Amino acid sequence: MSIRFGKPAVYWTEALPVGNGRLGAMVFGGVESERIQLNEDSLWSGSAKDWNNPQAKAALPKIREALAREDYAAADALGKEMMGPYTQSYLPLADLQLVMEHGNKYRDYNRSLDLSTGIASTTYRVGDTQYTREVLASHPQQTIAVRLTTSEPGRLSLRAHLGSLLRSEGVAGEGYYAIDGIAPEQVWPSYCDKDEPIVYGETETSTALRFHARVTVRTQGGTVTSTHDGLQIRDADEVLLLVTAATTFDAARSVNDPERRPSDIAGEVAAAVARVDYDTLKAAHVADHQALYDRVALQLGESPAAPDMDTDRRIAEYGSDDPALVALLFNYGRYLMIASSRPGTQPANLQGIWNEETRAPWSSNYTLNINAQMNYWPAESCNMAELHEPMLRFIERLAVNGRRTAEVNYGARGWVAHHNSDLWAQTAPVGDYGDGDPVWAFWPMAAPWLSQHMWEHYLYSGDRTYLGERAYPIMKGAAQFCLDWLYEDSEGRLVSGPSTSPEHKFVVDGRRYAVDLASTMDLALIAELFDNCVAAAEILGEDTSLVEELKAARRKLYPFQVGQHGQLQEWHRDFEEQDVHHRHVSHLIGVYPGRLFTAESTPELFAAARQSLERRGDEGTGWSLGWKVGLWARFGDGNRAERLLANMLRLVRSDQRNNERGGVYANLFDAHPPFQIDGNFAATAGIAEMLLQSHQGYLELLPALPDKWTGGSVRGLRARGGYEVELRWQGGRLSEAYVTSQQAQTCAVRASAALASIEQAGSETAWTSAEDGLFRFEAQAGVRYVLRFQ
Repeated sequence: MSIRFGKPAVYWTEALPVGNGRLGAMVFGGVESERIQLNEDSLWSGSAKDWNNPQAKAALPKIREALAREDYAAADALGKEMMGPYTQSYLPLADLQLVMEHGNKYRDYNRSLDLSTGIASTTYRVGDTQYTREVLASHPQQTIAVRLTTSEPGRLSLRAHLGSLLRSEGVAGEGYYAIDGIAPEQVWPSYCDKDEPIVYGETETSTALRFHARVTVRTQGGTVTSTHDGLQIRDADEVLLLVTAATTFDAARSVNDPERRPSDIAGEVAAAVARVDYDTLKAAHVADHQALYDRVALQLGESPAAPDMDTDRRIAEYGSDDPALVALLFNYGRYLMIASSRPGTQPANLQGIWNEETRAPWSSNYTLNINAQMNYWPAESCNMAELHEPMLRFIERLAVNGRRTAEVNYGARGWVAHHNSDLWAQTAPVGDYGDGDPVWAFWPMAAPWLSQHMWEHYLYSGDRTYLGERAYPIMKGAAQFCLDWLYEDSEGRLVSGPSTSPEHKFVVDGRRYAVDLASTMDLALIAELFDNCVAAAEILGEDTSLVEELKAARRKLYPFQVGQHGQLQEWHRDFEEQDVHHRHVSHLIGVYPGRLFTAESTPELFAAARQSLERRGDEGTGWSLGWKVGLWARFGDGNRAERLLANMLRLVRSDQRNNERGGVYANLFDAHPPFQIDGNFAATAGIAEMLLQSHQGYLELLPALPDKWTGGSVRGLRARGGYEVELRWQGGRLSEAYVTSQQAQTCAVRASAALASIEQAGSETAWTSAEDGLFRFEAQAGVRYVLRFQ
């Protein structure tokens, strides 16, 4: 379970990522000149501001009138009047540059990232001397540590320097070198052609964030000199560089605090870490990392590749035909979640926490029409529930800001959020007040989708206190907005409008349009939100009148439609698609990650949804392929899901940008291209979904096992209801399952193999089977049950 190469990285997507949730680093593994690119998760451009648009309220009845007369051109034009400003951008912190004084002639080179320890290593020889570097991002110590050693004493001579693409000044101190800087007040998205795309304020009066990054040195032997050019280290036996950083953003209060001193914060952390020896720091880091990483283990078979084969060659030559590479992809998603999302940090953005560009693709922001949610699909099922917390906290921030947006923009109750957000939790539509296209700039359905995350966290934990105090108020607010947003069509059915199917247009008389009413995605999100709110309110014994209102509105929703191709319609009419193979499959959200459409509850719509997925095809961007893995898993087609994994495990060149054929880069980062981390998380969640499902009220074991995975095991997956599950299979058939419930309850299970027995602590447990194909047994809290199959 490591990513390895026999040469240094040239491109950023060949470097190796480490992170502690807040600080991230990309390690290039250079020999004479090493680059370690750094990020801090709260370093964004801009500041909090009023992004709401009162003109949207006046435009709303006009756009609905245009839709009533099917004037889609007018609806699109009016949609521009409902936009707000673009979000701000996630920024790079600095580069730590190491210039070694041994020249550039070397041999026996290797660099690797061990997923099980979270340590990136680089080794090589110059002459007979072996040089070793280890880089780790310690969560307990809130620092990035870089340790350099050699096989011969006194051979380490180097210069360490910090430099930033942002406005900054160097500061030399005893035993450290630092930079103090300021972020821009405005960074325009990379797709906007502006004469001044990055705008700084005056240093004394700017409302933008300040930041500080520091590298502190400890050596064994040798000398250290701190100058304006960095740290000069001569003739050391061992060098330890400790990187600490902070900004003026107060994460606890989610505000830019001008009284907060990043230099003091980073300096205090550095002073505390400097008192800890490296072995202790490393041991604490590994223990912290493995407490999360070791919860789950997946074995799909032995690799046909040589143990020392470079990962990019392994991808190119074997792809998904290497079962251990598929397992590596699965574990990499878990690794990236551990490295980019911890309690108290910001949620993982479009690139996790790793970004080298001042104008990153799509601002490296929170894209709420799929990508930000996709980041957290594996959090619950793959036993990382506490790593979901940054997203849940962010949703709570959006709900606060979104109440004002709902009131100002639409005159509605509850809360609303749209396509994009950022560190400041923007909730208004983007598009720069008409510069954007409504097909991507206008989409007011983020709140229903994000509310699913609040509900799912409850379903996996069963924590009623959390449900009552945190989840239900968020869900209720989203439902109140939807109740006000819906309106009756000419036949008395409730529709949403203006409505889009994100980033995909429909065609009428040869012309493409974005804005419709009652898109299938809108209706599916609203229907499932209403169902979940009703369930939550009934569990808590609250809001009887609201429950009845939600049930009545649910019954009046515009019905889902099956189109001329037998497909689930994407829009309220059977329009021609702009692109039948479009990367977004938004209208299938009720299949996955939702649970509105199933073979048991809605067989006709479930079959139509499958036909829609067939029509979309098996190509797409990296994250689109990941979504389709989960969808085919829900359809029970393991071989088709595996085909999508095969398409994901295609090597994409690091200089290849902006096309619709996804894959992975050399370092296994998901390639849209360009890099988006959501595809990594979707692949992990999708593989888990192939092995275990629980969205229908029972455990389904190996629901979508592909023929290729003839034998294997998985340990530590979680299921709704508070279950933890281990599975083993041989010859393509389930042999054993181990089920532990965190609460006493009746456990219902579906499996393709016939059940032989259930045991716990060596004693047989009674079970029953029923005509619905399920078998049931009474599970006691904390007891591990062994299910054996024939």
